[in-house]
Amino acid sequence: MTLLGIFVLLLFLFSLVSRPVNRSLLTPPIVFTAAGFGAALLATRLPPGAADDGIFLTIAELGLVLLLFADASHIDVKLLRSVRGLPVRLLSVGMLLTIALGIAAALVLFGDLTLWEAGILAAILAPTDAGLGEVIVTDERVPRQVREGLNVEAGLNDGLAVPFLLFFMALAGSAGGQHEARLTHFIVEQLGFGAAVGIVIGRGGGWIDARARRRGWISERFGKLGFLALPLLCMLISQPVGASMFIAAFVAGLATPRTGGLAGHGIEFIEDWGQLINLAVFFLFGVLFASAWPDLRPVHLVYGLLSLTVVRMLPVALALTGSGLSAASVGFIGWFGPRGLASIVLGLVYLEHALGAMHPTVHLAVMATVLLSILAHGLTAKPVAARYGRHVASLPDTAPERAGERI
Repeated sequence: MTLLGIFVLLLFLFSLVSRPVNRSLLTPPIVFTAAGFGAALLATRLPPGAADDGIFLTIAELGLVLLLFADASHIDVKLLRSVRGLPVRLLSVGMLLTIALGIAAALVLFGDLTLWEAGILAAILAPTDAGLGEVIVTDERVPRQVREGLNVEAGLNDGLAVPFLLFFMALAGSAGGQHEARLTHFIVEQLGFGAAVGIVIGRGGGWIDARARRRGWISERFGKLGFLALPLLCMLISQPVGASMFIAAFVAGLATPRTGGLAGHGIEFIEDWGQLINLAVFFLFGVLFASAWPDLRPVHLVYGLLSLTVVRMLPVALALTGSGLSAASVGFIGWFGPRGLASIVLGLVYLEHALGAMHPTVHLAVMATVLLSILAHGLTAKPVAARYGRHVASLPDTAPERAGERI
């Protein structure tokens, strides 16, 4: 049976037991990653084209774009204004320090990496994953502003990481030899153009849809397909103009009207497709990990552990200084910075630009970190959220964590 056949069969079997699995500590990414790993070990060889990096990159990008658009569509923009700059703190000071610490840890642990290669590794692992964090951002025991802040961080930090990744790749000589002045240009193109594309597609698409619906021109079935077309347009338009498709998709989701035709069932429809593609990516990650794990060394796992703890949590603690949040909240936000789909996509972007000459240490460190995150964050999400929810309930009504209850 081909990998596609195994995945489809697994999807059907998982649906039969999805309710009891959801009540357990297991998460869909854990199940599908393990299944991909097992399928690869049992197969004598991969089918031709099964590990085609170009196809894998396209699938992963599509899944991330759909996920970011759908997640942004749920965000309460009014609430974000009351969170004392939580997303801004995480996306500025927090992210810059995360990249800096990631570089330092890589230089200490890996003697075969140059400064710029260490930067590549740190940039790939800097963004958090909205998909792996879904259990947290949908758990109502967690304060709304914390959930929204983590969701916005995950939605924007992958796009923010792209300029740094391209910058370090240029200095490492893997992207054509551009120099440092190109960083500003990358930021303007990736972030500025990405936001512009997102606003035009999200707001413009919503405006056109509203008028067509008032005239009774849109059927329910094709209305959902039209909603799906918006993030796809972000993906298709961003590439030729040099914008970040991820920033564009997230901003388009924010800009899309919350009422009318582009809400409700349309969001559910796109979330279902995004979930399907994301599970396929984790299954393929398991397949690829099966070929990489014999080369893993303890040092790669050590870097992965540092990436999920010190490299993430210390910058978050510094970024949230003066926010008024309790130590438990700072620790919770710091811990739930999972590395998954976004890092897989950026790793594949690096592989594509490096023309297949990806540094083996970078490759193995990314694989180890993502696997550890899938397991650690997946298994701890529910129990830690429950404990944190009890902590928040014990706080006074004036606590920043409870600001969402007063809106």
